[in-house]
Amino acid sequence: AGLAASVYGASEGLKTLLIEKRAPGGQAGTSSRIENYLGFPSGLSGSELTRRAITQATRFGTEFLSPRQVKQIRVKDGYKTLVLDDGTEVNTRVVVITTGVDYRRLETPGLEKFSGAGIYYGAATTEASSCKDKDVFVVGGGNSAGQAAMYLAKFANKVHIIIRREDLSSTMSSYLIDQINGTENIHLMPRSEIVEAIGSDRLEQLTIENLDTHQKENYDASALYIFIGAKPFTDWLSDDILKDDKEFLITGRDLINDEAFSKLWKLERDPYLLETSCPGIFAAGDVRSGAMNRVASAVGEGSMAISFVHKYLAEV
Repeated sequence: AGLAASVYGASEGLKTLLIEKRAPGGQAGTSSRIENYLGFPSGLSGSELTRRAITQATRFGTEFLSPRQVKQIRVKDGYKTLVLDDGTEVNTRVVVITTGVDYRRLETPGLEKFSGAGIYYGAATTEASSCKDKDVFVVGGGNSAGQAAMYLAKFANKVHIIIRREDLSSTMSSYLIDQINGTENIHLMPRSEIVEAIGSDRLEQLTIENLDTHQKENYDASALYIFIGAKPFTDWLSDDILKDDKEFLITGRDLINDEAFSKLWKLERDPYLLETSCPGIFAAGDVRSGAMNRVASAVGEGSMAISFVHKYLAEV
C-alpha cells in the first residue's frame, strides 16, 4: 500500500516521502510466494515484488527514509507535522498511513527461547534451504501459511500444517487448498496445538496436543513457522484518529456510525472513502478497518488514496 501510494503520488507530481520503520514491502514483502497477483501467472516472491516497486517509486522521484519511525502526528491549521523517533519533524499537507500489521506471537513455553533458532514469524524463504530433507511445521490456516507450506515442501522431507479448526476451508483461498491437497509431503494436523518447544541451542522437537482427545505427542522438528494473524500498528496514533475495537483505522462512511466522529469532524462534506476522522490523513492497506488483506487490494488502496489526496489538496 505504501509503495503503491509512493509510485502514484510521485508520478502525478506530488512531492512524496516514504517513511519506513523496517524494510519496505510489509507482510507482502516477506511472503515466500505470491501466486494470485494479477499479471504474474507463475507467481513471484514478495521480496522481488518489493524490489521492483522500490525501483519504480525511486524512478518517479519518491524520497525514502528507512529505517525511521514516526512517533506522532501533530495537526495545526491544516498542516500535519510528523515527529520522527530521532526528533526530526516533517511538515506536510497530507499523510497516507500504510503501517500495516505486526505478527501475533505464540506464548507457548519454549518458543521465545528458540525465536530465530528454528522458530520464525512470517516468511519462510531465507531459512527454507536449511530445511532440506527435514521435517518442518507451519502454524496457521491463512493464505500466508499456505504459501509458506507450498514453498517449504520443495525443500523439506515433510511439512506439517497445525490448525485449531477442522479444516482450511474458512480461512484459506481454494486454489491454495487444492495445491496443498495435491502435495504429497504436506500433512494437515487439524484440531491441534503446540504445547511445548524442546531443544538445546535451537529447536529440536515440538510437543503437540490433539484438542479433541487431549493426547500429546512429540515430533522431531527442524523448524517452526508461525502465521497466526496480526495486529495493526496503530498504537502511536492519537485518539483523534478513530479506530475500531481491534485497533484498525476507521475510514470513509464507516466513520459516520461512530459516536465520536461528529465531535471530531468539522467539515461540511463526508470523509472520502479512505480518509480517517482527521481531514487530510488517509489510511490504506492492512492497517485499515475492513481491508481485504490481499496484495492486490493493498496496491489498489494505496494508489486510490492518491486520487483522494488530490481532491483534498484542491479544497485547501
